[in-house]
Amino acid sequence: MTSVVDLSEVAPGVLQVTMQDRQNKNTFSPELMQGLVEAFAHIEANPGYRAVILTGYDTYFASGGTKEGLHSIQQGRSKFSDVNLYSLALDCRVPVISAMQGHGIGGGFVFGLFADFVVLSRESVYTTNFMKYGFTPGMGATYILARKLGIPLGHEMLMSARSYRGDDLAKRGVPFPVMPRADVLGYARELAVDLADKPRGALVTLKDHLVGGMRRELPAVIEQELAMHDVTFSQPEVRERIERLFGN
Repeated sequence: MTSVVDLSEVAPGVLQVTMQDRQNKNTFSPELMQGLVEAFAHIEANPGYRAVILTGYDTYFASGGTKEGLHSIQQGRSKFSDVNLYSLALDCRVPVISAMQGHGIGGGFVFGLFADFVVLSRESVYTTNFMKYGFTPGMGATYILARKLGIPLGHEMLMSARSYRGDDLAKRGVPFPVMPRADVLGYARELAVDLADKPRGALVTLKDHLVGGMRRELPAVIEQELAMHDVTFSQPEVRERIERLFGN
Protein backbone atom coordinates (compact mmCIF):
# COMPACT_ATOMS: atom_id res chain seq x y z
CA MET A 1 0.00 0.00 0.00
CA THR A 2 1.02 3.62 -0.40
CA SER A 3 1.94 5.62 2.68
CA VAL A 4 -1.35 7.54 2.48
CA VAL A 5 -3.53 4.42 2.79
CA ASP A 6 -3.01 2.19 5.80
CA LEU A 7 -4.37 -1.35 6.12
CA SER A 8 -4.82 -2.97 9.49
CA GLU A 9 -6.65 -6.14 10.54
CA VAL A 10 -8.33 -4.77 13.66
CA ALA A 11 -10.20 -7.98 14.50
CA PRO A 12 -10.25 -11.48 12.98
CA GLY A 13 -11.57 -11.07 9.45
CA VAL A 14 -11.99 -7.29 9.77
CA LEU A 15 -9.75 -5.04 7.67
CA GLN A 16 -9.61 -1.30 8.38
CA VAL A 17 -8.65 0.91 5.42
CA THR A 18 -7.51 4.31 6.70
CA MET A 19 -7.13 7.22 4.28
CA GLN A 20 -4.47 9.57 5.63
CA ASP A 21 -3.17 11.87 2.92
CA ARG A 22 -2.47 14.66 5.39
CA GLN A 23 -0.64 16.83 2.88
CA ASN A 24 -3.73 16.96 0.65
CA LYS A 25 -6.41 16.65 3.37
CA ASN A 26 -7.68 13.44 1.79
CA THR A 27 -8.56 14.97 -1.55
CA PHE A 28 -8.33 12.45 -4.38
CA SER A 29 -4.64 12.94 -5.04
CA PRO A 30 -2.93 10.41 -7.35
CA GLU A 31 -1.36 8.81 -4.28
CA LEU A 32 -4.67 8.40 -2.46
CA MET A 33 -6.45 7.05 -5.54
CA GLN A 34 -3.68 4.55 -6.20
CA GLY A 35 -3.68 3.49 -2.56
CA LEU A 36 -7.44 2.90 -2.54
CA VAL A 37 -7.39 0.88 -5.75
CA GLU A 38 -4.53 -1.23 -4.38
CA ALA A 39 -6.32 -1.67 -1.05
CA PHE A 40 -9.47 -3.07 -2.62
CA ALA A 41 -7.42 -5.29 -4.95
CA HIS A 42 -5.72 -6.65 -1.82
CA ILE A 43 -9.15 -7.31 -0.24
CA GLU A 44 -10.34 -9.10 -3.37
CA ALA A 45 -7.25 -11.33 -3.34
CA ASN A 46 -7.55 -12.32 0.33
CA PRO A 47 -10.46 -14.65 1.17
CA GLY A 48 -9.86 -14.29 4.91
CA TYR A 49 -11.61 -10.91 5.12
CA ARG A 50 -15.30 -10.84 5.96
CA ALA A 51 -15.83 -7.12 6.61
CA VAL A 52 -14.09 -3.85 5.70
CA ILE A 53 -14.05 -0.51 7.53
CA LEU A 54 -13.26 2.57 5.44
CA THR A 55 -12.28 5.65 7.42
CA GLY A 56 -10.16 8.82 7.35
CA TYR A 57 -7.95 10.69 9.80
CA ASP A 58 -8.66 13.41 12.38
CA THR A 59 -11.41 15.67 10.98
CA TYR A 60 -11.23 14.43 7.37
CA PHE A 61 -12.96 11.46 5.80
CA ALA A 62 -12.54 12.26 2.09
CA SER A 63 -12.48 15.64 0.37
CA GLY A 64 -13.18 14.95 -3.30
CA GLY A 65 -11.25 16.10 -6.34
CA THR A 66 -8.05 18.09 -6.21
CA LYS A 67 -7.83 21.51 -7.82
CA GLU A 68 -5.47 20.08 -10.42
CA GLY A 69 -7.84 17.20 -11.09
CA LEU A 70 -10.80 19.52 -11.63
CA HIS A 71 -8.79 21.68 -14.02
CA SER A 72 -7.75 18.55 -15.91
CA ILE A 73 -11.39 17.56 -16.42
CA GLN A 74 -12.33 21.13 -17.35
CA GLN A 75 -9.61 21.17 -20.00
CA GLY A 76 -10.74 17.83 -21.42
CA ARG A 77 -7.57 15.98 -20.44
CA SER A 78 -9.27 13.50 -18.10
CA LYS A 79 -12.60 12.20 -16.79
CA PHE A 80 -13.62 11.22 -13.28
CA SER A 81 -14.14 7.68 -14.59
CA ASP A 82 -10.46 7.28 -15.53
CA VAL A 83 -9.92 5.84 -12.06
CA ASN A 84 -12.91 3.94 -10.74
CA LEU A 85 -13.17 4.99 -7.12
CA TYR A 86 -16.93 5.39 -7.03
CA SER A 87 -17.79 1.68 -7.10
CA LEU A 88 -14.91 0.23 -5.07
CA ALA A 89 -17.08 -0.31 -1.99
CA LEU A 90 -20.11 -1.40 -4.03
CA ASP A 91 -18.12 -3.97 -5.99
CA CYS A 92 -16.22 -5.25 -2.94
CA ARG A 93 -17.41 -8.82 -2.33
CA VAL A 94 -17.71 -8.44 1.44
CA PRO A 95 -19.63 -5.77 3.38
CA VAL A 96 -18.01 -2.34 3.65
CA ILE A 97 -18.67 0.17 6.45
CA SER A 98 -17.93 3.86 5.84
CA ALA A 99 -16.92 5.28 9.21
CA MET A 100 -17.14 8.94 8.20
CA GLN A 101 -15.57 10.35 11.34
CA GLY A 102 -14.61 13.51 9.46
CA HIS A 103 -15.76 15.80 6.67
CA GLY A 104 -17.10 14.22 3.49
CA ILE A 105 -16.80 16.72 0.62
CA GLY A 106 -18.07 16.35 -2.95
CA GLY A 107 -16.93 13.07 -4.42
CA GLY A 108 -15.53 12.12 -1.04
CA PHE A 109 -19.01 12.02 0.49
CA VAL A 110 -20.35 10.17 -2.54
CA PHE A 111 -17.51 7.65 -2.28
CA GLY A 112 -18.53 6.86 1.29
CA LEU A 113 -22.22 6.49 0.46
CA PHE A 114 -21.52 3.52 -1.82
CA ALA A 115 -20.61 1.45 1.24
CA ASP A 116 -23.11 -1.05 2.62
CA PHE A 117 -23.22 0.74 5.97
CA VAL A 118 -22.62 4.42 6.71
CA VAL A 119 -21.82 6.06 10.05
CA LEU A 120 -21.70 9.88 10.28
CA SER A 121 -20.20 12.31 12.78
CA ARG A 122 -22.35 14.98 14.40
CA GLU A 123 -19.60 17.58 14.15
CA SER A 124 -18.48 16.93 10.58
CA VAL A 125 -19.55 18.65 7.36
CA TYR A 126 -21.06 16.69 4.48
CA THR A 127 -21.74 18.22 1.09
CA THR A 128 -22.08 17.41 -2.60
CA ASN A 129 -20.73 20.77 -3.72
CA PHE A 130 -20.25 20.06 -7.45
CA MET A 131 -22.74 22.73 -8.56
CA LYS A 132 -20.90 25.32 -6.46
CA TYR A 133 -18.22 25.16 -9.15
CA GLY A 134 -20.72 25.29 -12.00
CA PHE A 135 -20.56 21.67 -13.18
CA THR A 136 -23.01 18.84 -12.69
CA PRO A 137 -22.35 16.04 -10.18
CA GLY A 138 -20.28 12.98 -10.99
CA MET A 139 -18.99 9.87 -9.22
CA GLY A 140 -22.47 8.35 -9.30
CA ALA A 141 -23.80 11.13 -7.06
CA THR A 142 -26.99 11.57 -9.08
CA TYR A 143 -27.82 7.94 -8.31
CA ILE A 144 -26.61 7.21 -4.80
CA LEU A 145 -27.80 10.31 -2.94
CA ALA A 146 -31.47 9.79 -3.74
CA ARG A 147 -31.14 6.07 -3.10
CA LYS A 148 -29.45 6.43 0.29
CA LEU A 149 -30.89 9.73 1.58
CA GLY A 150 -34.25 9.87 -0.20
CA ILE A 151 -35.24 11.98 -3.19
CA PRO A 152 -36.12 15.27 -1.40
CA LEU A 153 -32.90 15.57 0.61
CA GLY A 154 -30.74 13.99 -2.07
CA HIS A 155 -31.91 16.40 -4.76
CA GLU A 156 -31.61 19.34 -2.38
CA MET A 157 -27.99 18.48 -1.62
CA LEU A 158 -27.13 18.01 -5.29
CA MET A 159 -28.79 21.18 -6.60
CA SER A 160 -28.11 23.60 -3.75
CA ALA A 161 -24.51 22.46 -3.06
CA ARG A 162 -25.11 23.40 0.58
CA SER A 163 -23.01 22.09 3.44
CA TYR A 164 -24.68 20.15 6.25
CA ARG A 165 -23.37 19.14 9.65
CA GLY A 166 -24.02 15.59 10.70
CA ASP A 167 -26.38 17.00 13.31
CA ASP A 168 -28.35 18.74 10.53
CA LEU A 169 -28.67 15.50 8.59
CA ALA A 170 -29.79 13.64 11.71
CA LYS A 171 -32.60 16.18 12.14
CA ARG A 172 -33.57 15.58 8.49
CA GLY A 173 -33.98 11.89 9.28
CA VAL A 174 -31.07 10.30 7.42
CA PRO A 175 -31.22 6.51 7.89
CA PHE A 176 -27.69 6.24 9.30
CA PRO A 177 -26.24 6.38 12.80
CA VAL A 178 -25.04 9.94 13.53
CA MET A 179 -22.91 10.18 16.63
CA PRO A 180 -20.06 12.13 18.23
CA ARG A 181 -16.88 11.93 16.15
CA ALA A 182 -15.04 10.10 18.93
CA ASP A 183 -17.59 7.26 18.82
CA VAL A 184 -17.82 6.69 15.06
CA LEU A 185 -14.92 4.28 14.62
CA GLY A 186 -15.77 2.28 17.73
CA TYR A 187 -19.34 1.80 16.50
CA ALA A 188 -18.08 0.75 13.07
CA ARG A 189 -15.71 -1.80 14.60
CA GLU A 190 -18.47 -3.32 16.72
CA LEU A 191 -20.65 -3.66 13.63
CA ALA A 192 -17.76 -5.14 11.64
CA VAL A 193 -17.11 -7.74 14.32
CA ASP A 194 -20.79 -8.74 14.22
CA LEU A 195 -20.56 -9.11 10.45
CA ALA A 196 -17.30 -11.06 10.58
CA ASP A 197 -18.92 -13.62 12.87
CA LYS A 198 -20.95 -14.82 9.87
CA PRO A 199 -19.68 -17.27 7.23
CA ARG A 200 -17.94 -15.43 4.40
CA GLY A 201 -19.87 -17.36 1.75
CA ALA A 202 -23.19 -16.28 3.24
CA LEU A 203 -22.06 -12.65 3.48
CA VAL A 204 -20.92 -12.60 -0.15
CA THR A 205 -24.10 -14.28 -1.38
CA LEU A 206 -26.38 -11.91 0.53
CA LYS A 207 -24.45 -8.80 -0.56
CA ASP A 208 -24.61 -9.95 -4.20
CA HIS A 209 -28.38 -10.18 -3.84
CA LEU A 210 -28.86 -6.88 -1.98
CA VAL A 211 -26.73 -4.69 -4.26
CA GLY A 212 -27.09 -6.57 -7.54
CA GLY A 213 -29.51 -4.02 -8.94
CA MET A 214 -27.22 -1.13 -8.07
CA ARG A 215 -24.26 -2.84 -9.72
CA ARG A 216 -26.28 -3.31 -12.91
CA GLU A 217 -27.74 0.21 -12.97
CA LEU A 218 -24.69 2.27 -12.05
CA PRO A 219 -22.73 2.04 -15.35
CA ALA A 220 -25.56 3.71 -17.29
CA VAL A 221 -25.71 6.48 -14.67
CA ILE A 222 -21.96 7.07 -14.99
CA GLU A 223 -22.34 7.43 -18.76
CA GLN A 224 -25.12 9.97 -18.26
CA GLU A 225 -23.03 11.95 -15.76
CA LEU A 226 -20.09 11.97 -18.17
CA ALA A 227 -22.39 13.29 -20.93
CA MET A 228 -23.55 16.09 -18.61
CA HIS A 229 -19.90 16.88 -17.85
CA ASP A 230 -19.25 17.27 -21.57
CA VAL A 231 -21.82 20.06 -21.51
CA THR A 232 -21.22 21.74 -18.17
CA PHE A 233 -17.47 21.41 -17.55
CA SER A 234 -16.64 23.14 -20.83
CA GLN A 235 -18.22 26.43 -19.75
CA PRO A 236 -15.64 29.22 -19.22
CA GLU A 237 -17.24 30.09 -15.89
CA VAL A 238 -16.23 26.72 -14.45
CA ARG A 239 -12.50 27.40 -14.68
CA GLU A 240 -12.97 30.77 -12.97
CA ARG A 241 -15.09 29.23 -10.23
CA ILE A 242 -12.51 26.51 -9.56
CA GLU A 243 -9.81 29.18 -9.18
CA ARG A 244 -11.95 31.43 -7.00
CA LEU A 245 -13.81 28.97 -4.82
CA PHE A 246 -11.60 25.90 -4.40
CA GLY A 247 -11.05 25.22 -0.71
CA ASN A 248 -13.56 27.82 0.48
